[in-house]
Parts: sequence; structure tokens; C-alpha cells
Amino acid sequence: MKQRHRWLIPHAASVIAHVVRAWMRTMRVKIASRDGRQHPTNPAEGRLLYAFWHEGLLAPLATRPKIRVLISQHADGELIAQVCQRLDIGVIRGSTARGGCAALLEMIRSAEGSTHLGITPDGPRGPRRVLKPGVVIVASQTGLPIVPVGIGFSRAWRFTSWDRFALPLPGSTLTGVIGEPMVVPADLSRPALTEWVARVESALAEVTELAESWAQRIREQGSSVPGPW
Repeated sequence: MKQRHRWLIPHAASVIAHVVRAWMRTMRVKIASRDGRQHPTNPAEGRLLYAFWHEGLLAPLATRPKIRVLISQHADGELIAQVCQRLDIGVIRGSTARGGCAALLEMIRSAEGSTHLGITPDGPRGPRRVLKPGVVIVASQTGLPIVPVGIGFSRAWRFTSWDRFALPLPGSTLTGVIGEPMVVPADLSRPALTEWVARVESALAEVTELAESWAQRIREQGSSVPGPW
């Protein structure tokens, strides 16, 4: 949204939030863990740092976790942030491209709070499904385990944007596959940081493939498909 139209953002966010809330109520949500359990990691066991690709940014609106999500500071990010806030999803403003250091510091400070943290580690401008180091840095500095989350939709429109942003169709099914928590050591060297970025990216790619495969089987066989295995 252009700078001169920024005054429209609150009004647009209010309308979009109402539409999204009604839209998401039509969706079915199925979540399972990577190890085959139907009841994934219990948030009560400790605070977590969830990582999921930018294209699945609507997923928290459907699952409504107690989470704060990193949203970029450009005008489109402002619209997304205000929509999230109206839907009771906490936000932190910033990205690796703009305001990143301040946002990362805020995320580190918020580790003392009660909510989980969420990062879309290929955002805000891609490349698609290529992990940037911010999520690993935050995990290293806070001690919070990274939990890779794969997201799939049985039916969705795909935007032509860099991330092929997914807009699930009404009545479709969202599938989520929760990976094993990954504890990143403190005070990473540069080689260790690079190694951990590759490791987390690989884990996120794996659970995403499982979630998308699960969603495809639901599309072909029906919602009774039990899990991603």
C-alpha cells in the first residue's frame, strides 16, 4: 500500500480481520507431530520458538496459538500486523531487511514473557523457502528451542508473489506437522551459525513436505486421512 494511502490501513485491516475471522471458521485444522503423535508438543512444557514459511502466515489465524509473530515494517507488513492484532495474534515489527536488529532484540527481551515466539525465516522478501539466520540467532541468544512447523492446505489460492502466499479456500483443511524441538547452542561461531541454518532449513523442509503431502491426500481421499505418515 502506497505511503499516501497509509491512512486507509486501519480501515482496511478492520474489514479484512472480520472477513478472515469468518473465513477461517469454515476451515478444518489437523495437527500432528513429526514422531507420529496426534497431540504435539504441549506448550505448557516450556516456551518455544516456532518457525514456518512466510506463505503460511495465515495459519496462526486458524489455530489461534498464544504467540507473537515477527512482521516486517514496510506498508504491506503494517496492514498484516494490524489484521493480526485485531485477531488477537501478537506482533513484533521488523525484519532482517529493515529494523531487524531492533526486532531481534525485542524478541530476545520478550523471551522473559509468557507467549511463544514465531518467525517466518524466509521473509519478508525471500527467496522462497530459504532460511535466513535470524531465527537461529534468536534461539541461540534466548535458549528457546526452535520448533519447525510444516503447513499445508487441501485447497488454496496461490498469489503470484515471491512466496506464493497461500489463501485457503473456505471449507478447506489446514494441515500442520510439528517437528522436534531443536536446541541451538549459545555463542555460535560463524561456521556453527551456517551449520545450524542449514540444519533448521532441512528440518523445516521435511515437515513442510509431510504437511503438504497430508493435505494432498485429504484433497484426494477426504478428511478422514489420519496423519502425514
